[in-house]
Amino acid sequence: MGLGGTVDYEIDLDAKVIEDLVSKWEISNFEVKSDIPILSERDLLLTLLYFLKTGTGGERFVLNSGDLIAFANRFKKRVTLGGTCVRAAIALSYFGIKSTVHLVSISDEVRERLPDLTNYICSADHDTLDPHLIVQFAENFRVNCRDIDITSSQPSRIIYTNDPPNRELVISDELGKFLQDSSVFMISGFNCIQDLAILNQRIADIKWHMKSAPKDCKIFYEDAGYHIFAMSQEVRNQLLSEFDVYSLNEDEMQGYIGRKLKLLDVNDVFAGLGELKKLIPAKNLVVHTRFWSIVIGPDANELKGPMQAGITMASTRYVKGDVFTPSDFKSVSEYAKSKSGSEFANEMQARFGADAHCIPGFELRVEKPTTIGLGDTFVGGFVAALAGALKT
Repeated sequence: MGLGGTVDYEIDLDAKVIEDLVSKWEISNFEVKSDIPILSERDLLLTLLYFLKTGTGGERFVLNSGDLIAFANRFKKRVTLGGTCVRAAIALSYFGIKSTVHLVSISDEVRERLPDLTNYICSADHDTLDPHLIVQFAENFRVNCRDIDITSSQPSRIIYTNDPPNRELVISDELGKFLQDSSVFMISGFNCIQDLAILNQRIADIKWHMKSAPKDCKIFYEDAGYHIFAMSQEVRNQLLSEFDVYSLNEDEMQGYIGRKLKLLDVNDVFAGLGELKKLIPAKNLVVHTRFWSIVIGPDANELKGPMQAGITMASTRYVKGDVFTPSDFKSVSEYAKSKSGSEFANEMQARFGADAHCIPGFELRVEKPTTIGLGDTFVGGFVAALAGALKT
């Protein structure tokens, strides 16, 4: 699994700290937006308030990593490992499943926290530390100061980054060797690259290494929040035909079609998925959301098991937090399905027929849910089941 991991500073928001900053920096409601360059802590807060206001998540680039670290230090924080490949691998380790991750940076923080069952290869020739700031917030989190009165409509998370190794995304010469006996190769991480020449070279590198993979190796691609939106199209132009599964979450889906969807409105989502399929004509397209997940493509029936494993794995993390057990996974798998999600899934299934498979999420009621890493954990469950290492 690759292509890059991270060290994360995870914070839980404190409304009093946020309100004090709004007052100190004299922030007004009309300034709150997400489409601005983040050149200061103040800019970071403006975008964060936007995500709270809209109840959405995302990923943003911060020009000065010092601002990112300074903002993190205003709150209680935990140091964890992130990146889709690493969080997926950590989830699999709880089930005794071995995997190999491809990293582009390394430090003692990574060495100390990677599970014993997780092997790694790394393209870096020296240690570096460029932490990502991960902000999670709960439903009904309120900021009320000056002319700002914002209450989040649902829980979510935002990622703020300034990570040179992941922007370079140098591919290890060892990758091809490790792909020789792989049953699944999970790719993610192109989203951090900001230079087209670098992106083209990394795509060429990946194509060359993939030649070493067995013909029956499944290629799973997890989309992400691209720092330069146009780069995502370049990845699809050159690699889409290589992917057996192209996966993305609700925020990325809505970003691509350019509008917010009512995620339990069958007509709205059906139209949105049609638009998305035209933009991303993948062999098998997977969209995972908090209410439901769907796979559209010729292998939809074969992929319903892996998709259910992904849903259950992500739901277990949502309920139990960073660390959970196979018993927790089994317990969550027996939760009731969301009533609204089930009604939606049934109607959506009727619309698509055999061309898709839609699965509702679980009914989850948690006072303090974990919203960080849910997509990564979904990927872990999906690829483990795809490889036959996890049964649902």
